[in-house]
Amino acid sequence: MADSNFKKTAERFVLAVGISLMIGILVLGEEGREGIGAIVGVLMDPISAMVGDGNFHIMLFIMAAITALYASLIQKYTIDWKLMRNTQERMKSFQKEFREAQLAQNTYLVKKLEEQRADMMSDQMEMSKQQFKPMAYISIISLPLFMWAYHYISLHPGASLVFPFWGEQELVSTVLGPLQYWIFWYFITSLAISQVVRKALDIGGV
Repeated sequence: MADSNFKKTAERFVLAVGISLMIGILVLGEEGREGIGAIVGVLMDPISAMVGDGNFHIMLFIMAAITALYASLIQKYTIDWKLMRNTQERMKSFQKEFREAQLAQNTYLVKKLEEQRADMMSDQMEMSKQQFKPMAYISIISLPLFMWAYHYISLHPGASLVFPFWGEQELVSTVLGPLQYWIFWYFITSLAISQVVRKALDIGGV
């Protein structure tokens, strides 16, 4: 009983920290982001010095690897994947049956299925809650790392990367709208590593 209470308290604390961090970064503005980045730099700057100032793409790769592994492990142990798969399968079956009943103008079956919709919505709400919780946990690591990258780039305004087809581009130049090249590289790298990690850990999938 005591272990269960401690686990729930620890879980609430971590969630509170994660949510506070997400909100805090928005509220504190640029100075806050720079401050968090400088603090994280105590750990990341020595690694960056080993990699070399001209190899920031490698640092982004390391960041992506850290966040991908951390995020995948969090998702593996905080999400009920069996429930998620069952809910998704039930929803597909429900939508198919509901659509067929509408096309057949079977008002009795449509009404009956509409009564079942409340149960389906309850399961979907539970899925949404399970998906939100890992986001708060993940933000505790990923957001500070992101702020460090933001801080590093502010100190190296001329830093650039060479992209296929696009050639050499400054990290702070935009790919599309507000999306900068360094963010684009980070997300592409993170996505690729995440797929490998999730496959290795057998996470998700329907």
